[in-house]
Amino acid sequence: MKAILSHVRRCIEDYDMIAPGDRIAVGVSGGKDSLTLLLAMAKLREFYPVPFELHALTVHPGVPEMDFGPVEAMCRQLGVPYHIIPTEIFHIIFDVRQEKNPCSMCAKMRRGAIHNAMVELGLNKIALGHHFDDAVETFFLSLFYEGRLSCFQPVTYLDRTGITQIRPLLYCGEGMVRNAAARNQLPIVHNPCPADGHTRRQEVKELVAQLSQDYPRLKDYVFGAMQRLPLPEWGPREYRRRPQIEREEG
Repeated sequence: MKAILSHVRRCIEDYDMIAPGDRIAVGVSGGKDSLTLLLAMAKLREFYPVPFELHALTVHPGVPEMDFGPVEAMCRQLGVPYHIIPTEIFHIIFDVRQEKNPCSMCAKMRRGAIHNAMVELGLNKIALGHHFDDAVETFFLSLFYEGRLSCFQPVTYLDRTGITQIRPLLYCGEGMVRNAAARNQLPIVHNPCPADGHTRRQEVKELVAQLSQDYPRLKDYVFGAMQRLPLPEWGPREYRRRPQIEREEG
């Protein structure tokens, strides 16, 4: 986890993600990204000079076979309060509405549930598990399907709720995250969503992987361009180039 922690800390400092006294929730879906982020934030809390409180939140979509018991055990071991938010998202999207493109509505409903829970718990920030590859793929998604140069922001303040979203894994590549999850035997929860692997994001992921065979630094250049241009809120306090092999192999 040393490489992950190093990149997470540098990202947090580059974008001033944490302030003294922050009460931060980690959005835990049960996937490798969110569990790796949870572990990294719990370890960072032990030595980071800026004190902050940490919680873990899971939006349960209402699928009976999804067992978050091992995640709850992990949180107990880390000393992180764990909150499961029960919903009927799966039933509403696939049984009631029978959505053909369910991802947008699912994300909206998850956000609503988690933001309501955060307000009730008095948490002011949520750490999301988007990493380096997610950022590059989102940039291409916006370009191909919306005709604009855009991406989610490293730090986003939501004025309607007073909640701030932070993305501390942005300097960590998917390969690094996958390796960390495997080495630490994180309790990954299988995603039963029928749309998983059949989305526009998956198409772009495969395209970027194909292009990267001919242009090995493609993802580095796109990520660097977002910082140097920069896209809104993407200009870090100090731009630091990180070689691709660091992110992918850790």
